[in-house]
Amino acid sequence: MDDFAVEVKNVSKTYQIRERQTNSIKGLLSSIFKFGSGKRKIKALTDINFTVKKGEALGIVGRNGSGKTTLMNIILGGIKPDEGGEVITKGKIIKLSLGLGFDVNLSARDNIYLNGSLLGLSFKQINDRFDDIINFAGLENFVETPVKFYSKGMKSRLTFSIAMQAEADIFLLDEFFGGVGDEEFKQKSNEMFLEKLKEGKTIIIVSHGKNVLKRFCEETIWIEKGRLHKRGLTKELLVEYKSYTTKPKLKKKNGK
Repeated sequence: MDDFAVEVKNVSKTYQIRERQTNSIKGLLSSIFKFGSGKRKIKALTDINFTVKKGEALGIVGRNGSGKTTLMNIILGGIKPDEGGEVITKGKIIKLSLGLGFDVNLSARDNIYLNGSLLGLSFKQINDRFDDIINFAGLENFVETPVKFYSKGMKSRLTFSIAMQAEADIFLLDEFFGGVGDEEFKQKSNEMFLEKLKEGKTIIIVSHGKNVLKRFCEETIWIEKGRLHKRGLTKELLVEYKSYTTKPKLKKKNGK
């Protein structure tokens, strides 16, 4: 495929966790014979394979601890996969999340320059876009106010307004943070996000928000216990996923 933006090939990830140290002879012998060097291996991901086309928005679902965040960090390049695994990306890639790293003691102005720089924008670019960021977030009267005095909604609006200025070909979203605040801002943020899609950006969204995935992602992949359980049309896959994750657990006989 020449039109892909992201290709994940045979990706696995194993973490080595050091066991609690002990000074007792029994504990030391147990460490040697059971775990060798006192480390335990945890398989976070096993043989993940998929591609994302240029301009596609792909969703990722999975229960907590299934390996979604590890997968996103491997795609980003922050974590290396096990030997034999490979991720190929075409274009500039950036990860956006709810925690953009505000310094709550600084004003909105200072945080815009701080986070804009972290997103790769020059000071001139930030200067040119500053008023648009503030106006979009509806914070014209709070530019010099320390962020610690902002409401949750105000912080979320500022986060989204800054993040949407990021320039990249591939966006990784760890939980979608658009559609926050009042109805007017929800409408504005959704429209802005759709504009990114119209620009042909490639977007991968990890989210527990089913409506977000249904609206923006034609296809979604389901990660279960570190494995790619299924990929399919979002609406159909989410029905199956909900049924699977909400089914009651069978009780064992005799209360065991």
